Amino acid sequence: MQRRSRGLNTGLLLLLSQVFQVGVNNIPPVTLATLALNVWFFLSPLKPLQNSCLSVEKCYQQKDWQRLLLSPVHHADDWHLYFNMVSMLWKGMNLERRLGSRWFAYIIITFSLLTGVVYLFLELAVAEFMGEPGFRRNCAVGFSGVLFALKVLNNHYCPGGVVNVLGFPVPNRFACWAELVAIHFISSGTSFAGHLAGILVGLLYTHGPLKKIMETCAGFFPSNIGYPRQQYYFNNSGNSRNSPPPYGFHLSPEEEMRRRRLHRFDSQ
Repeated sequence: MQRRSRGLNTGLLLLLSQVFQVGVNNIPPVTLATLALNVWFFLSPLKPLQNSCLSVEKCYQQKDWQRLLLSPVHHADDWHLYFNMVSMLWKGMNLERRLGSRWFAYIIITFSLLTGVVYLFLELAVAEFMGEPGFRRNCAVGFSGVLFALKVLNNHYCPGGVVNVLGFPVPNRFACWAELVAIHFISSGTSFAGHLAGILVGLLYTHGPLKKIMETCAGFFPSNIGYPRQQYYFNNSGNSRNSPPPYGFHLSPEEEMRRRRLHRFDSQ
């Protein structure tokens, strides 16, 4: 796996533009730190992609466990980084305000590790039960698994409503599953198992024992601790897209935004 040629890093430029339009002061600290960390590792990767991506063969069989830490914060190219971090921007602002910064940081770290573990389990299970050893070599990289877990949380805290997936209205409670299938069919090279792993981790938190286990392990602070919600607000320093969009990774609006901004760059 090789990182694609960066060229002008248009995706990175658009991400920075999005951040400044929202306003750096309007982004809660953990969300901002997560964005900065991913951008930093994109510009200065600790290892090449082939040495940071996550696979059963490399991580489990060859005991290269550091890939569990490296894989979520490395991206294949600037567009991979852009779409993941724009999604993180909106989800992070919603969830960090609701849960508090310390608990949200705990969630990000825990989800990053668990999503990788579940991904390895899924790939290993498919390789064993289907007799396809190639699944052991499937190597995934990127933050999208964690984002799918955060989608489940967003949906849990904002139930009801309908979102658009590829132009079709989908109830919020089914949005993650619809997006899982949609992304798999329209975007080649994405990791179905990685996205599924994120959904399963999110469900373990909202409907399983994970939240209780995390609270027990944390012990010294409750899940609702954090800064007051009114500390972060949107002012008029940005454009009209200041408010976070509804729950979900809306493929159609993001593709539209991408085409609109690419057109703007092409016309200059």
